[in-house]
Amino acid sequence: MAHDCLIPEFARSRAALTPDAIAFHEAESDRALSFRNVNERADRFAQAVTRLGVERGGRIAILCHNCATFFEIFLGCAKAGVILVPLNWRQTPAELTPVMADCAATLLLHDDANAELARALARSSKARLLSFADYETMLTQASDAPPMETAWPADRIWYLLYTSGTTGKPKAVIQTVGMVLANYVNIQQPTMLTAADRTANFLPLFHTAGINLLAMPVFIAGGTNYILPKFDIEPALKLIAAGDISMFFGVPAIYQAISLHPRFEEIDLSRVRHWGCGGAPLPDNLIRAFLRKGVRICHGMGMTETGPTVFLMDPDHVAEKIGSVGKPQVLVEVRIVDADGKDAPPGGRGELLFRGPAITPGYYNNEQATRSTIDADGWLHSGDVGLRDADGYYYIVDRIKDMYISGGENVYPAEVEAVLMSCPDVLEAAVIGVADAKWGEVGHAAVLPRPGKQIATEALRAYARERLAAYKVPKHITVVDEFPRTAAGKIQKHVLKSRLREPSS
Repeated sequence: MAHDCLIPEFARSRAALTPDAIAFHEAESDRALSFRNVNERADRFAQAVTRLGVERGGRIAILCHNCATFFEIFLGCAKAGVILVPLNWRQTPAELTPVMADCAATLLLHDDANAELARALARSSKARLLSFADYETMLTQASDAPPMETAWPADRIWYLLYTSGTTGKPKAVIQTVGMVLANYVNIQQPTMLTAADRTANFLPLFHTAGINLLAMPVFIAGGTNYILPKFDIEPALKLIAAGDISMFFGVPAIYQAISLHPRFEEIDLSRVRHWGCGGAPLPDNLIRAFLRKGVRICHGMGMTETGPTVFLMDPDHVAEKIGSVGKPQVLVEVRIVDADGKDAPPGGRGELLFRGPAITPGYYNNEQATRSTIDADGWLHSGDVGLRDADGYYYIVDRIKDMYISGGENVYPAEVEAVLMSCPDVLEAAVIGVADAKWGEVGHAAVLPRPGKQIATEALRAYARERLAAYKVPKHITVVDEFPRTAAGKIQKHVLKSRLREPSS
């Protein structure tokens, strides 16, 4: 979008249209906020954060479970022109300290549940620590001055979402105001989203899915977000059974949890009119299990770098096109190219390239990563291999990179391998993703002991757990005598994967 394109700010516009409609309803506390409430509180936060000396373009970090307060702060940052950095509360201080250093956040807001982690991060950074209680005090002290602006530049950086990258160095994917609006269009069109819709917000807010699938599209449309602090099967099923939500989005692991629940066969799922899924491949047997209950799960595909929505299956073809992620949505272009960068023939496989207003302009303060991902013509190179069938439906065949997805979380083997090899007993390690019935994929580590050393797999797993988020810790560990290697000495992971078909521990 052009630099001079201004987008009327969402919170103000929504409050003017439907001031008394409920924007956010926290399911546990039963706290409900109207669009007027959200807009007023976001205005007050924008004024308060400016008085604290955070300039336009300055970064503030937030560490919290899902709650309405997050969205007030999120919208208030847009009003103030401040960049928000949601932090992954599943990670350790060792993992988050480089993120705080990279973004140079001057404030760190946190909820009670993450107070200890926040304090640890504050000690290792120069950020000022503000609890949500401090936040409430800030709001009461803020004035009722008129908003600082009534429109946002489409290319303004709104927030940063960090990915750890294959080298372990954190990369911040830029998210702009225009990207949020384009994603709204890409979701609204295939789902026919309206102000009458209600959804459940439980996917973590440090992920694009937690913010954009479906929270912000529903907010812009004037619908209601029922918020759970995190995914828990019983409260989620309660919302579904009560008919409180009309749209549902989850990763495959969540659908797996629902399907394994003792009440799955008896629970009424009919009042949810649209079911969406993404984040990892959706097993065919899971699709069929829900089809037997009359539920058509619309699988899609996107990336943090794409805002995220690129593909989404239409309900009418779910049963006919099992395994497909659907068609490209209205505000995205897609190409499939071969190794030479030429368009693949019809039905041919190749790397998926994306372009459009929902695509990130790049990585924050990382020109090298930006240039290696987005070419001169604006095409984002996904690293995923796909194909298009004769009817125009797309399928994700494989990933070019080694990254795998466990329970909707991206895991980069290089980061895990570095931790394993920091153990005094480990000489070398290689991690691959393997299929798992519950999580979609989990890590399988092959480890080579140092000469004269022995590796106790459970002790090594405990060692890794102290240094990595739980979803990154390999579920399976195999001690090997040697690795398959190329002539240059590089481990051949595709050969290793064939050898590790049967987990040893």
